[in-house]
Amino acid sequence: MSCYLIKVENGHKVARSITSEEEYKQLRGSNEQKANLRLARAGNDAAKRRLVQFNYSGHYPQGVVKGMKLPSGAFGFDMDEPEAFAKAAKLLLKEPDKYGLLMLERSARQGGHAVFEREKGKTILENQVRIATMLKCEMDTSAHDINRVYFTTTSDGEDLLFLSPRLFKDAYDEAAVAAEGKVLEERERYGQEELPEGAHKANKHYEPWKEEFKKDSQGVFKGQEFKNSRISSSSASSSSASTAATSTTSAAQDNYLGIPYGEIIKKWWQLYNDGQEPMRSNRNTLTFELAVNLRHICGFDRNLLAQIIPCYDGFPEQEKMACINSALNEKITQMPKRLKDVLAALRQEKLKQGASNGNADEDSEALVNALDEANAKDDLFYYDALPKMPQGVRDSISAVGPALAMPVITAICPTIGMLATGVKVSVHGKMNSLNLISYIAGDFASGKGSIDPVVDAWTSEVKQMDKMYQQQEDEWRARKRAAKNKKEQPEEPKLPVRCLTLNNTVANLAERLANTEGKHAFSFTPEADTVAQKWKSAMSDFSVMLRQAYDGTSYEREARSADAVNVHIEHLLWNVVMCGTPDALYRVVNNYTDGFQSRIVVARTPDNTFTPLTDNLFVLTETQREHIRQIAHLLPLMEGEVVLPKLENKGREWLEQIRLETMKNDDKVKARQRFRICPTTMRMMTCIMLCKVAETLIQKHGFQGAEKQLKQNPLLWKEMIVKTQTPTMLEAFNILADYQLDNALYFFRSRIEDAFSSKSYCGQTTYDRSRRGKNDSIFERLDVTFSFEQALQQSIAVKGANVTREVVRQMLKNWKRQGLIGVLPDMRYQKVQPAV
Repeated sequence: MSCYLIKVENGHKVARSITSEEEYKQLRGSNEQKANLRLARAGNDAAKRRLVQFNYSGHYPQGVVKGMKLPSGAFGFDMDEPEAFAKAAKLLLKEPDKYGLLMLERSARQGGHAVFEREKGKTILENQVRIATMLKCEMDTSAHDINRVYFTTTSDGEDLLFLSPRLFKDAYDEAAVAAEGKVLEERERYGQEELPEGAHKANKHYEPWKEEFKKDSQGVFKGQEFKNSRISSSSASSSSASTAATSTTSAAQDNYLGIPYGEIIKKWWQLYNDGQEPMRSNRNTLTFELAVNLRHICGFDRNLLAQIIPCYDGFPEQEKMACINSALNEKITQMPKRLKDVLAALRQEKLKQGASNGNADEDSEALVNALDEANAKDDLFYYDALPKMPQGVRDSISAVGPALAMPVITAICPTIGMLATGVKVSVHGKMNSLNLISYIAGDFASGKGSIDPVVDAWTSEVKQMDKMYQQQEDEWRARKRAAKNKKEQPEEPKLPVRCLTLNNTVANLAERLANTEGKHAFSFTPEADTVAQKWKSAMSDFSVMLRQAYDGTSYEREARSADAVNVHIEHLLWNVVMCGTPDALYRVVNNYTDGFQSRIVVARTPDNTFTPLTDNLFVLTETQREHIRQIAHLLPLMEGEVVLPKLENKGREWLEQIRLETMKNDDKVKARQRFRICPTTMRMMTCIMLCKVAETLIQKHGFQGAEKQLKQNPLLWKEMIVKTQTPTMLEAFNILADYQLDNALYFFRSRIEDAFSSKSYCGQTTYDRSRRGKNDSIFERLDVTFSFEQALQQSIAVKGANVTREVVRQMLKNWKRQGLIGVLPDMRYQKVQPAV
């Protein structure tokens, strides 16, 4: 069937497939969803637009909504009138199989939505007429668009009246769906007659059972035949305009999760402008900053922002709208930290109010819960932006849940790189092996342990081989002990054990790495303190080995004694995954100038401090384990060098984007981090696309057939991976790269800055972590026309009191050279182009 979560990202609708009943109910059952539904039922249109949106009628294999016309196996049915819905619901719940019912819910306006199985070969409108005839109810003739979304309600029994697991079954034959979609689109466009007289376009409802419909043997309506009502673009635009106008009525009294926007704005100025509202000299910059932040809690609604943001100090409406438009055009990120701090401050105030009322203030408690839920939902920003992942990767995410999606991807990519040990990808003109090092950072009991069985599933076959080798080693040790006093000693075997423990010495580990027969070794530790304690006196050796492993360079270890370990490795191939607390991270990475930090991919588990204890819905099932095993078995069969031009271009675009952002903020730390993050992300993307190749082969030929194809045609995977460079797949590059950059700055920014400015950078001083992004840049803080002193002032505000005038002069030179600013005759500066 079909169920897709619909969201707006960077101004475009994107779709993510929902594949389980648990995930579907979880999306519907959040505290934030309940709070928005409560407000929507009270007449709050802005809250209604914040409700979770689903599509049931379309199929979106690339995750892109616009322009897609592929039909799903289901269709939606809208009933606006509460009484009509109540009558229809009784009939549907009495005999759901008779109608092919998949889902039934009470809508925000107390009407209802239903989802049914679609009869193949018929358009959505034809199926809707069929159901309306059976139920003898009115139908909405404007609700037949394949991309129509439904604002959903909650998972409570009074809202979600019926749900069938068949809604989440995904058994599409892509070729058949594409063929049928083309036929249905042609029929909608050319092949049907007008609607009956009772279905005038001016009135979107009509009663089909009152028309005399006759069917031929093909099931096509004859006599008074009909076609899909096609709303003209002019009427559609006027409809959307009226909707926008309605949404902004009384917006001044509107609120976010029960907190009036006016209260949020007031708290914003208290925290970030000493309680003062903007004045003529700074209103442009401050209004822009406010809009950039508020858009995250206003549904990115231009009209709503225009209503809630005042025109400060005589600000012309046109100029204010220009600031809002610029803010809406900014890159969409997670909710900015400053806005989170504002909401956190308001949360604390509500908690105090509840305490002063003897914990009897239910509204305050509900508000606090809704804010906590919204904060948890924001932690899913990167997960929600991900396109549909291939087999193996998708199963790994399902095994740990959405909250740990990015950490588990960070953990399995080094494993995939180890399995595809013979693959090399061109990065900036140089062939790179898939060498990756990652660290999953999270406080205790934050869910890191659930990643362990997933990594074990990926490495199960390699570990089986290692057990055989280790058994041979045990037998050799037994023979050696038995021949302790004999003249002839058994020869020590050189066995290619690939999964290596980090609870080891430098010499033993180096010897193991030399015996892998040119293949990748892999190390995983669920406790990074194992490294910190075992390698404490040799942490520099560990750092050097991992740096050389990332680069794939040679590794040499010489000793004079014949019995000592002598190692000569031409290309050190060793992928490592560590899990641990942030505190342990700083013990493992304690040097910030030698390049070790920039070679590690750091992921963060979400903050679950105040999360209520619930049953664990996410465990690695046998089906998921088998899917992972299939992909892991096929990866070693792929070998050779490949050039991915579209991936290369995507990496270069991202590098340039970050370069321009950091130049505006004179952010050298962030600018330098991008150099290693780009090739690391290209390697991770190659790992994911290799899984996509394996999945495609399995879907087409079956598991054994896929193995046979790769063995018979060793170049097949190269041809296929080039084709996986689709726009949707490549969108994952920005998500992975931005996620790495965000975490690198979160954990290491202040330490890196101190390391390059102080001789005592190896000290163990605790530093406050800071997160500065595009929304806080020096360039954006400045007005269109500004002086040197203003630039100096804003630089100090962002970078600290140690900023010198020479640093600011160099920054302005860089801006001028880049074409961002020009010099006026009075020696002031003017921005040449708006913020991008």
